[in-house]
Amino acid sequence: MLRATGYSPQPDPGAVRLGTVTLSFSDRFRRRIRLSLDDGQPFMLDLREVTQLDHGGALVVAGEGEIDVRAAVEAVIEVRSDDPARLVRWAWHLGNRHLPVEFIGTTGLRIAADPVIADMLAGLGAEPLFCEAPFAPEGGAYGGGPTYGHDHSYRHDHSHDHSHDRSHGHSHSHAGQGEGGHDH
Repeated sequence: MLRATGYSPQPDPGAVRLGTVTLSFSDRFRRRIRLSLDDGQPFMLDLREVTQLDHGGALVVAGEGEIDVRAAVEAVIEVRSDDPARLVRWAWHLGNRHLPVEFIGTTGLRIAADPVIADMLAGLGAEPLFCEAPFAPEGGAYGGGPTYGHDHSYRHDHSHDHSHDRSHGHSHSHAGQGEGGHDH
């Protein structure tokens, strides 16, 4: 069985292509798991730490080659506008909720399908379109890590029984986050 122990955001053009693995956005945050290539061949992903596997990146199988990573088609919402100010406003509201956002060229935004967020965007003047497409959002601001799931412990690598060393420039509450909810 193939064993992928490395990841590169840029494939090595000289490496042997061993196949492709297509994963949803939430499934592209992995460390160790048994997966299958798109042709059904099993392989073991065995990375040192949880890694964001970006669309277009490659898993490295030492001495054998690389496995190309692809974003799966999944349920998303797209909003578009030729007005940059509208796009910035929508992006601000999405970012303020720590939602993963993919930019579609210079005229659109794509997020994971969520009817509540679609209603919010409609209230801001957008026309949300529910569709299916690969979802490859921007990485997090602090080191390019994931923004998925709002898991501060992963990004900051510390608990929240004390104040942050860095100011986010704003304050907000995570009501509804259960026992993990917290204030900044």
